[in-house]
Amino acid sequence: MVSSMARGDTELAFKAAAAADGIELTQSYSFTWMTEQGHFGLPPEAADAVRSLHDIFLALEGDAAPYAAGRSNVLRGDLLHKPTGTIIEVDELQHFSSWRLITLDAYPPDAALGFDRDEYIDLCRRNAVRADKYRASKLAKGFPNPGSRTRQRAYYDSLRDLAASAMGLPPVIRVPAIDDDGAEAYPRHRDRIARALSI
Repeated sequence: MVSSMARGDTELAFKAAAAADGIELTQSYSFTWMTEQGHFGLPPEAADAVRSLHDIFLALEGDAAPYAAGRSNVLRGDLLHKPTGTIIEVDELQHFSSWRLITLDAYPPDAALGFDRDEYIDLCRRNAVRADKYRASKLAKGFPNPGSRTRQRAYYDSLRDLAASAMGLPPVIRVPAIDDDGAEAYPRHRDRIARALSI
């Protein structure tokens, strides 16, 4: 069963736990290059990421037309450590779908990641049956096939993972919070986060 917590509650609880530990994070960040156009809107310096993301987009059976001609509204993410420019994404159950597994399997072997890809692959395998049911009937732009919104979520997660490094940011840190408990997820990953932020 998927939690009925309000959107953003998990991230807010994680942010509060980090703040109590002396790490200030900004909630709901955005970058001008991270837009609803996905990899179609990335600048030339992200060419390597664009190639990988295009392969992922095709693997998810995406329709390019709505993206290439779509709006350039920025996408907002979970949390940002401003002093280092490090993105931190807190991933609830719905991020561990069969479609997310497809994207992780397609990442370049040398992708700069701030999380353990093998751990995330394992979490997807163990949780995909439940995750695939989350808003299963919800439609999302550019993904006309069943699991539309879940495919789009997996695509946008990949966009953040691969484009951030291409745009000169540190690797994206991902923290699993499958039980929606951000306050509990923080201490479990505190040491890894502190090392990544050099604090």
